[in-house]
Amino acid sequence: MAHKPLTTLPTLVVLISGSGSNLQAILKAIQTGRLQARIAAVISNRPDVYGLQRAAEAGIPTAVVDHTAFANRDGFDETLQQQIDSFKPDLVVLAGFMRILTPAFVRHYQGRMLNIHPSLLPLYKGIHTHRRVLEDGGDEHGVSVHFVTPELDGGPLIMQAKVPVLPSDSETSLAERVQVQEHVIYPQVVKWFVEGRLKLEGNQAMLDGNALTRPIQHLSGE
Repeated sequence: MAHKPLTTLPTLVVLISGSGSNLQAILKAIQTGRLQARIAAVISNRPDVYGLQRAAEAGIPTAVVDHTAFANRDGFDETLQQQIDSFKPDLVVLAGFMRILTPAFVRHYQGRMLNIHPSLLPLYKGIHTHRRVLEDGGDEHGVSVHFVTPELDGGPLIMQAKVPVLPSDSETSLAERVQVQEHVIYPQVVKWFVEGRLKLEGNQAMLDGNALTRPIQHLSGE
């Protein structure tokens, strides 16, 4: 079977704020042929993060839009949007991007922006999710992939993976086990999107034409 010409591959722009481990998982899926897409650019709001090095080593163009250089969120988002749009992506992938985005920015990418969040949404929106589940004595934790909407971590859910909270868990050990699952489910959801199987219709995630009334559960085997 002939390979799809590079120019016709769906394009991704990945936004990061740190080490880029989910970027690496998506890149690996592309390199192994599991994901038929190309990463047009990796953009960070922080300079000198390891994720930018990962991208550069893979030959992917990088850019930095430093949020500290802007007086307000609107100015940052406008500049970031210009950078993203210069690459004409089919999908914007938030991969550990630690900025709250303005409603106007989110609406611009409505239906073509995904986020991954380290909790079983709608539980534990926001930050410090591993610490909070441990403080609450929870026995289950995990990760969610969702479409991005103006509500923080509140967009339509697509897929989740659960991990047990062990009596011996620290914040670090729990985060590490959740991250293993992140690297499985995020490339899968991106694959569904670029294949045209996953869409956002109104405020409803649709997979293969069927409404996802609850997120698909990945069985992690744990």
